[in-house]
Amino acid sequence: MHPDIRKTFVATETTWVDGGRAAAEPLVMIAAAAVVKNPWAGEGFVEDLAPKIREMGPVLGELLTGMIIKEAGSGEKVQAFGKSAVVGLNGELEHASALIHTLHFGNHYRSAVEGKSYLAFNNTRGPAASPILIPMMGKNDEGSREHYLTFQFNISDAPFSDEIVVALGAALGGRPHHRIGNRYLDLKELGHDPKNPAAV
Repeated sequence: MHPDIRKTFVATETTWVDGGRAAAEPLVMIAAAAVVKNPWAGEGFVEDLAPKIREMGPVLGELLTGMIIKEAGSGEKVQAFGKSAVVGLNGELEHASALIHTLHFGNHYRSAVEGKSYLAFNNTRGPAASPILIPMMGKNDEGSREHYLTFQFNISDAPFSDEIVVALGAALGGRPHHRIGNRYLDLKELGHDPKNPAAV
């Protein structure tokens, strides 16, 4: 365990009824978080963040991925995923970004769940008990709107002003009663090529 991790946190939410109607399958969302000492706290403006990114990214990625998989039961069960970080008030937004926007962190999770999409993300700054929001999308299909989800939680005593909360999220299904179509239908209706959305 990395010595700068103060605590870890796991939350699971199961939605059985939405819109007054029971779900055919309950929606299970999971968050795994680590509260870590901000490695750049008290150092002023640090030009090169890479050394600490390379040191901490793999440790956090492996730890949080393991926590998600344990709670989910297997990587195969994860259908949507995302990541988030909240830096304490004495840190830069760049510090939160640094620990999650790196393949040294995210590739552990992507590989474990056999995902192809990039991880949806959120990075903010705030005091202890700040809302931690993990946006998610389908692990293999970025246009699958039923998997556009956000898991929100907080940790009552984190982050301290010199800490960062780093988190991963998972959904084991889509929204219970999704009925807004998908991105590809919109592209087709607008006269664009659904197979080449980047051209839009």
